[in-house]
Amino acid sequence: MKTSIVSVVYTQSEILQKEVYLFERIDSQNRDNMKHLKAICFLRPTKENVEHLIQELRRPKYSVYFIYFSNVISKSEIKALAEADEQEVVAEVQEFYGDFIAVNPHLFSLNLQGVARGRSWESSMLSRCTQGLTSVLLALKKCPMIRYQLSSDMSKRLAESVKQIITKEYELFDFRKTEVPPLLLILDRSDDAITPLLNQWTYQAMVHELLGLNNNRIDLSRVPGISKDLREVVLSAENDEFYANNLYLNFGEIGTNIKNLMEDFQKKRPKGQQKLESISDMKAFVDNYPQFKKMSGTVSKHVTVVGELSRLVSERQLMEVSEVEQELACQNDHSNAQQNVRRLLQNPRLSELDAVRLVMLYALRYERHSSSILPALMDELSRRGVSERHRRMVKSVVEYGGKRVRGSDLITPTDAVAITKQFFKGLSGVENVYTQHQPLLHDTLDQLIKGRLKDSQFPYLGASSLRDRPQDIIVFLIGGATYEEALTVYNLNRSTPGVRIVLGGSTIHNTKSFLEEVMSATGHSGDRTQGSGRQGNRR
Repeated sequence: MKTSIVSVVYTQSEILQKEVYLFERIDSQNRDNMKHLKAICFLRPTKENVEHLIQELRRPKYSVYFIYFSNVISKSEIKALAEADEQEVVAEVQEFYGDFIAVNPHLFSLNLQGVARGRSWESSMLSRCTQGLTSVLLALKKCPMIRYQLSSDMSKRLAESVKQIITKEYELFDFRKTEVPPLLLILDRSDDAITPLLNQWTYQAMVHELLGLNNNRIDLSRVPGISKDLREVVLSAENDEFYANNLYLNFGEIGTNIKNLMEDFQKKRPKGQQKLESISDMKAFVDNYPQFKKMSGTVSKHVTVVGELSRLVSERQLMEVSEVEQELACQNDHSNAQQNVRRLLQNPRLSELDAVRLVMLYALRYERHSSSILPALMDELSRRGVSERHRRMVKSVVEYGGKRVRGSDLITPTDAVAITKQFFKGLSGVENVYTQHQPLLHDTLDQLIKGRLKDSQFPYLGASSLRDRPQDIIVFLIGGATYEEALTVYNLNRSTPGVRIVLGGSTIHNTKSFLEEVMSATGHSGDRTQGSGRQGNRR
């Protein structure tokens, strides 16, 4: 069974309510015979899983089998299963398209790390991304027109591979035609290597950046003085109202909201001397108790998480670091930037990761600047005792997402019009210095929605093109998306009526997992960043 796909959308107690009492993986050995139970199998249609299922059906351990594949399965494999089912225990076989991780209502991931080797696909990854993407299209009932990033050969290959499946399985993709066809836009992470390097200040993004979110779970076992029941916590907007309401709020607002949550909890807490004199008093207490217990769990969980974020922000001086990162990403003032980066590199409290991250942002921003001080900054990293592995990553990041590779204008142009626009935006639109950066994806989608995205940079696959502005957009980022980009999509969905955007990525990155992606793409995959923010495995 594909446990991660299920666990992000259903809690164990919700599944128990459906009278499912036992969870087993199909590849686990020594399972007991339980002929009194029926089995629901939810599997990815891989060769290994089909083989496991054939073995299972030859010696069935349960009375009846209901088999659901998360993607399209071939007729020959169905035939092989039918031949193995000599005892006729299979009640039904269906395709239930869910070959992806549904992270947020508008965000999905395939949990794949290290999809590229150089500028090309890692051999098994192209087919896995194709399967994941076609499964999303089938789940959403979309047969889209496809556009891809011309500067990326990987984008073109994936576009062609998805198109091939749509053509081959044309009956499955025969959905009711809409006035404006849906659009699939395929992009490459290497076009914007700046976004995944930035520290984050909204709740979900910050949790992933500083603690690591893995299928909605956070490992808090390293937190000083953590209690046993909070070593691993689940953050799911589906089942946690506080988290759902604070997902995209910034850190300052979350602090205030936590305080309100605590006060609310204090008011509702059963008083020690509460009189339970009548039956109705007791009934009211018992009725409210589960709600109180749930609220108590929510309070302690979020107080712990926010407390740990707060500790890390002050220990690593992240407000200072973030201000300089934002300046590197958004401003074009070389003398100021070099002074600020140098000043921070002198600070002994700066963590190794933050030191390297600042130098990477400088290297990407001022890659071809005539007075670049990159060699001096690299010397400074050596003097600080930064490991050779981390220092090598600076060169790798430029190799992965530098000017030579990019197809778009990631670094803002400095002509007078752009400067004026930035100046006015600075007066009106920016909430604070820590959130002034907008991912490149924001501009790309903005242009797309307005019908101005250039065909010369993002061509259509095939002869036809959209005459109208798109309404249903699915964007896929090869090499991984970020929670900052998910926030951009969330805001665009809210601010543009009639347009629905879904964002997907081969994974959801924080800085550590992004650097792993970079190292495997540039041929240094043995060099792991410690405590990575991996989003699961490749199974």
